[in-house]
Amino acid sequence: MIESITKAGMVSGTSGIDSLSSIFSAKSQAADAPTPGMSTGETFLSALTDMATQASNNLKQAEKTSFDGLTGKANPREVVDAVMQAEQSLQTAIAFRDKIVNAYLEITKMQI
Repeated sequence: MIESITKAGMVSGTSGIDSLSSIFSAKSQAADAPTPGMSTGETFLSALTDMATQASNNLKQAEKTSFDGLTGKANPREVVDAVMQAEQSLQTAIAFRDKIVNAYLEITKMQI
């Protein structure tokens, strides 16, 4: 089926699938190159991703510690610390989400 699509591209005067893949690869390479005025440091997206990953890891660790506490492998102090840290991470993530949603709503209310 791919061969028929490539042949159809050749009949129509274009160079088919191969030219599309080369165009997209050239655009992705151009997008990776820094341009003047472009920040080369950590992006907002990567900071949010790191924060979400850390919050998820804290929740998983608290769950694991809670199960360890139920089976007697962890003392109550460790369980309380892990659960409180997970709760704080969750509250921080919710606060970030609320701020992002509010900012989006404000942008959508703007008149152009």
